[in-house]
Amino acid sequence: MEVIGIIAEYNPFHNGHLYHINKIKELYPDSLIILVLNGYFLERGNISILSKEAKTKIALNNHIDIVLELPFVYGTQSADTFAYESIKLLNKFNCTKLVFGSESNDVTLLQDIVNKQNNNEYDELVKTYLDQGLNYPTALAKALKVNEDIFKPNDLLGISYIKAIKETKSNIVPITIKRTNDYHDLNSNDEIISADNIRNKIIDNEDITPYLPNDIKPLINTIDQNKLFELLKVKIITEKDLSIYLDVDEGIENRLKKQIVNANNFTEYINLIKTKRYTINKINRMLIHVLIGFTKADKNLLENNYLRILGFNEAGKKYIKALKVKETYKNSNVYNYELIASYLYSIITNTNTCEFDQKNKPIN
Repeated sequence: MEVIGIIAEYNPFHNGHLYHINKIKELYPDSLIILVLNGYFLERGNISILSKEAKTKIALNNHIDIVLELPFVYGTQSADTFAYESIKLLNKFNCTKLVFGSESNDVTLLQDIVNKQNNNEYDELVKTYLDQGLNYPTALAKALKVNEDIFKPNDLLGISYIKAIKETKSNIVPITIKRTNDYHDLNSNDEIISADNIRNKIIDNEDITPYLPNDIKPLINTIDQNKLFELLKVKIITEKDLSIYLDVDEGIENRLKKQIVNANNFTEYINLIKTKRYTINKINRMLIHVLIGFTKADKNLLENNYLRILGFNEAGKKYIKALKVKETYKNSNVYNYELIASYLYSIITNTNTCEFDQKNKPIN
């Protein structure tokens, strides 16, 4: 039996995600599908408009057999950390394949890029180009002497997945599915559009029902941006040393302090802070780490065997029992941060979603 791994954030779950799952079932009809799910706060520092509980239920209702948690402390770091920790989880469940969306749909090309990356000269070149203010995809392309167009969002993440498979000495085989829409297109009205496009349409008060499975729209939460900004403002003004928090580097704490009193809202604050070196995504991650209190010191104290199962169906239950895997999340620093993240999410969405994390009970 093939055990297929997928890694997702579902912000929100849309027709493209359903296409991804259905394509896996078409390619591997007798497979077991395991999802590594990022929860409330996402890899680019965004806040999920679906709760972790809602995403778990949606996954189980759409042919996913087991849902594993990618905790906050890993899900809000760089793509390489996000991918590495996700692959570690899939390794524990003996996954045979990882199936992910790809713009190029050329897994050999992505593997070749990973092989070229494995040297000190490459690492130094990337760092040099980043220091010059180039964005990450451009820095990668220049270091590898390849066309920058190769580095689209899903392919970049795919490179991180393949790198993680290699670093963990995993037997997982990477498989690509052609991405059917443009990640950067915020205007398309096709049946399958990007999650960014959907969130943009929500902001513009456009109807999003054509782009979602029927039962998703009622589950979408509204992020209270005013409340988020006020909480952040109090934290930044009252905190003596912001440099202790993850991603607050190279003196930017002074800029954070200075601009918080000049901004009128969260978006304006980010625009006042951003530079060539500090992209919007990097700033978003940084501010979430400040708000939740995720420190550089605590990053070094994280347990490396965290496992929490968010949900499973009957087939998933049998597989878990046969594999004899046990959850290892209670009384850990990782789980403590997960609880803090759930409390904050509940506050800024005006919901009681934190109850899901307090109950410690998988959905089945």
